[in-house]
Amino acid sequence: MDNNILVQNLCKQFEDFSLDNVSFKVPKGRIVGFIGENGAGKSTTINLILNELSKDSGQIQVFGIDHTIPTVKENIGVVFDECNFHDVFTAADIEKILKGVYKTWDSNLFSQYLKKFKIPIKKTIGTFSKGMKMKLSIICAMAHRPKLLILWTKQQQVLTPLCVMKY
Repeated sequence: MDNNILVQNLCKQFEDFSLDNVSFKVPKGRIVGFIGENGAGKSTTINLILNELSKDSGQIQVFGIDHTIPTVKENIGVVFDECNFHDVFTAADIEKILKGVYKTWDSNLFSQYLKKFKIPIKKTIGTFSKGMKMKLSIICAMAHRPKLLILWTKQQQVLTPLCVMKY
């Protein structure tokens, strides 16, 4: 079976924490929760998968290829638990930015999602409710038609779920 994510013997050492020989796979077409106590290494692992951190050793493949290949990020959508867009921007501003980032950006799909979820294109994000901001984040994560969607929450609880989805 093909995997969206394959992690083998992943290691990362910090001064006060180490990720030691982590291995798992996420098969295509599956929804997976990544759960553990605070400080267990969930965020570190996801940052390594997204190539935001450099691994010390081990192997990470996304879609069957090395995670450092630039086209990998083109096919991943990430939604954080908070909107990370600056309050002075509008949805139209965000689209202009993201259209330049993703080769597969679909402006028609972006517009369809904005209409479907009733997100105004010309109002500043600072005027949005938290729910509207989350909807915009999801819309932006999906408007470039990624093969993999990561919903990432970093809540300060004992258990912090992370869902990785293939849709």
